[in-house]
Amino acid sequence: MKLAISIGPIDPVNLESTTAFVRHAEALGVDYAWSHEAWGTDAVTPIAYLAAKTERIKLGSGIIQISTRTPAMIAMTALTLDVLSQGRFVLGLGTSGPQVIEGLHGLPYAGALSRLRETVDIITQGLNGEKLNYKGRYHELPLPDGEGKSLRLDFASRPEMPIYLATLGPRALEYTGARAAGWLGTSFSPEHADAHLAYIAQGAKDAGRDISDIDLQVGCHVAIGDDVEGLIGERKKAVAFSLGAMGSAQTNFYNDAYRRAGFEDDARAVQSLWLAGKREAAVARVPDALVTQFAAVGTEEMVKERFQDYRAAGVNCLHCRFEGTTQSNKYEILERIFEML
Repeated sequence: MKLAISIGPIDPVNLESTTAFVRHAEALGVDYAWSHEAWGTDAVTPIAYLAAKTERIKLGSGIIQISTRTPAMIAMTALTLDVLSQGRFVLGLGTSGPQVIEGLHGLPYAGALSRLRETVDIITQGLNGEKLNYKGRYHELPLPDGEGKSLRLDFASRPEMPIYLATLGPRALEYTGARAAGWLGTSFSPEHADAHLAYIAQGAKDAGRDISDIDLQVGCHVAIGDDVEGLIGERKKAVAFSLGAMGSAQTNFYNDAYRRAGFEDDARAVQSLWLAGKREAAVARVPDALVTQFAAVGTEEMVKERFQDYRAAGVNCLHCRFEGTTQSNKYEILERIFEML
């Protein structure tokens, strides 16, 4: 099973330490470093910087929010980063959610999956070296009744560039199975793998593919120590945030994923408390199982066994996250994880 880490967030205080950590991961043999964006660091700029500081590790956008850039600009950015990284760039895309797209950017979120499909179609034209010519519900190139004409991007074609999708809803997961080179998964539990993978497998089957054709990369919070109860308790705030704050009351794909995994009552209760401003009560309402079944937490032996659960579920690459740990602890934890895998 391959191993991935996260880049950032980048700020003046941690720039050097983040760079050093990615370089250390590369020296260990870690396969991927993913740069994400929410409402802080963008996904693109850190990759350009780190491309000059590393040599082997693959650098991915995990994810670029598709609504904040035109498809042509995403294709141009991907091809530029591919050159700067000497072929190590991996394009990861996602729709984000209404809180970010509508609240932060002032753009409509409706039709997110259709926008994703159209964006991937147009980007593919660009990577293939074709003229950008497209007519969809949300994108039309060239602009009708305008003065422009179809253009081909001024880059060598790169049709083999992998496109990974971060998806959570059933229809979006099916599209991932049909179209993507890889899946960037979150809110995943090996005990309830079908809450995600059944849809990816169905999408792949419908497209004449197999789920084994898709690189299944799953985010996994890792915390190693003898105080198992304490480690579980420390993780509950982040789980409550995902259930209550990562979206709106009507649209929260993280919450939906936990509910599909069989935690309907718990997910709804935590979200209700969070949205009512009862944050401490929301954290207290998170059951231990929403931590232990969606992460790798416990003693070294417990975590090692947990990694086997992910492998048995079909995960190809574990995207390990170490929220709440110090920089020095991240080095130690990463080395221990690498040895376990």
